[in-house]
Amino acid sequence: MSARFKNSVLACLFMSVAVSPVIAAEPLQSEESMSPALPEILSLREQAKIHDEALIERFETVLPKLMRDNGIDMWVIIAREYNEDPVITTMLDAKNMRARRRTILVLFDPGKGKPIERLVVSKHGMNGMFEAAWDMDKYPNQWDQLTEIIAERDPNKIAINTSELTAFADGLTHSQYIGFMSSLPSGMDSRVVSAYPLAVGWLETRTPSEMERYQEMVRVAHAIIGEGFSGKVVKPGITTNEDLVWWYRQRVNDLGLGSWFHPSVEVTRKGVEGVMRGKPAVIEKGDMLRVDFGIVYNGYSTDTQHVAYVLRDGETDAPEGLKAGLAENNAVQDALTSSYKDGRTGNEILRLAREKAIAQGLRPTIYTHPIGYHGHGAGSSIGLSENQTMVPRGEYPVYANTAWSIELKATKKVPEWNNQDVDFKSEEDAFFDGKKVRYVDGRQTKFHLIKAE
Repeated sequence: MSARFKNSVLACLFMSVAVSPVIAAEPLQSEESMSPALPEILSLREQAKIHDEALIERFETVLPKLMRDNGIDMWVIIAREYNEDPVITTMLDAKNMRARRRTILVLFDPGKGKPIERLVVSKHGMNGMFEAAWDMDKYPNQWDQLTEIIAERDPNKIAINTSELTAFADGLTHSQYIGFMSSLPSGMDSRVVSAYPLAVGWLETRTPSEMERYQEMVRVAHAIIGEGFSGKVVKPGITTNEDLVWWYRQRVNDLGLGSWFHPSVEVTRKGVEGVMRGKPAVIEKGDMLRVDFGIVYNGYSTDTQHVAYVLRDGETDAPEGLKAGLAENNAVQDALTSSYKDGRTGNEILRLAREKAIAQGLRPTIYTHPIGYHGHGAGSSIGLSENQTMVPRGEYPVYANTAWSIELKATKKVPEWNNQDVDFKSEEDAFFDGKKVRYVDGRQTKFHLIKAE
């Protein structure tokens, strides 16, 4: 058992990758950077080259350490076309984007510091990522070929993707599980274990080169948000929140990027309890807007929530009460990020962060999650919007070299709005290097200001 996980009730985890990514000095968004210039979007060919180079790096650094720390010498990943395993899609090269028919990946550690063997039981290899290992003349039945591969290597522990704890390690379907178990050499059933910590570790661990690129991806998201939160797009008295939602969705599509969820824009207005969301609401001067927005770029996801204020005639800034609410949101962010510690569970971080925030007179709600290949990524959970005490997934520890969406809100009364309770929500992507949480492309500390044009 990994020493890092000895205090966790889940009883199996892994050590983090030794080399921590280095992110440039943390940029704080300023008036000039609220609408940063849109970085050049790479061509698909350029993205493919970067994707494959990063994957090779992960196979050579992340994978061996995870397998050895977890005592796994063989990992078998099985998926069928159009019914993908969450892990397999992150292991395929840029030209093999999906499983074909039945794709079986075999990752084997021969020990003694030798490289991990990467095999695919398929008709074809995968562009140097995996070696083709199916002799169809000798074994017309694909399962029989897998039997021989396992028998020849005689692994002590064979990990498969089955888990009740997380969907990220539960991609093996029932029919393929039956096929796999039937293909095991005699007497090896007892060697089969869940790939739970291994699969989560593979998905959540970020490398230095990945984080260098991720900073630019988040900058793209920030640029699109700033573009939408402007008088060029929002026409007070005419534009609805749903118009703005679809503008964001269309803009992402036009740039050749993907969306992992449909964006939302909610309107908070003086004299109106709660928020206006879900149904079209005409945006008016004096409204506070909040966008929830994420893109998919070269296989990675972003997740951001920013707020904007629609200036009334004669105004040059948001009311002081709204600015104070945003400042309290930043204070809750600080309480959370200062509570991160390598190996500390998500629930422990939640408790400490809330204690710090409440001691400052803040009214926090924290619902932070990992991010990376998936928007709501593999790893621990630090609270839920409806649960601020103990989240089952939050019993999993937080470790170094992981990326996070710092998502939360601070609730505050706004004097200019007759002491109306207002939720100030935010979400910024960040990286935890084991010692400190750093925002990947800064965090919002000022309102986007929308002036009628």
